[in-house]
Amino acid sequence: MIRVPILMYHSVTDTPNDETRPHAVRPGDLAEQLAYLSESGFTPLTLGDLVASLNKNNGRSVPDKPIVVTFDDGYADFHSHALPLLERYNFPATVFLTSGWVSDAGKDAAGRALDDMLSWGQAREAAQTGIEIGGHSHSHPQLDQLRMEDLRQELRKNKGLLEEKIGAPVATMAYPYGYSSARVRREVRKAGYFAACAVSNTIAADRHDMLAIPRLTVGKGTTINMFKRAVEGNAVPLIYLRERILTKGYAVVRRTRYGLQRVRGNV
Repeated sequence: MIRVPILMYHSVTDTPNDETRPHAVRPGDLAEQLAYLSESGFTPLTLGDLVASLNKNNGRSVPDKPIVVTFDDGYADFHSHALPLLERYNFPATVFLTSGWVSDAGKDAAGRALDDMLSWGQAREAAQTGIEIGGHSHSHPQLDQLRMEDLRQELRKNKGLLEEKIGAPVATMAYPYGYSSARVRREVRKAGYFAACAVSNTIAADRHDMLAIPRLTVGKGTTINMFKRAVEGNAVPLIYLRERILTKGYAVVRRTRYGLQRVRGNV
């Protein structure tokens, strides 16, 4: 079995606001983490490259000690703080971009961004350095609670805008908040994505559904020792035990909520 740690970051800053603080990582911590990965012989891949490597029909193979670094939402500090560090350590990464939150979205602005966000020009610049741009919906809703038409619009508008503005195909995405369902995953496939990330806080493996690939959360409270244990696959369930229990419990709540909405005719 092939096992791959897929890391999930958000904001990278020393001065997060109240809303981004729980998931923000200090630039110094990110530098220490990337240094460890580089010195320990990990081979970084974008999510798209990993999925292509797992496809045994294309002649590519998964390298030794693969790892994938991802960033959600598209905060402006990715360009100012994370990108220089990724370039220093020669690490590709995947940024899942919420198109309605882009700082110069103009008439396409949607939802409420939690902090300063990337511009389209900065996203294009990142893509030109080898960063993969993936989808993250248009307005960052809870996709599993949307009406079918709204769900389709969120997925298709996001993908269309990203491909138009970045000038490259977009084939991977991550679910806002990590929430999905069988219905959402079917629509993700129909929208043209071949892989999508959830959270789950476990090591990804080739046995997983490519439309529900698990990731490991890296946040403010992730110490370097926790980080090492997570990426090396040691005691990952124990590190994330509380988060995994909460995620599984909330999934039941969300399925029940959506079922009640259907009964009432709201979706």
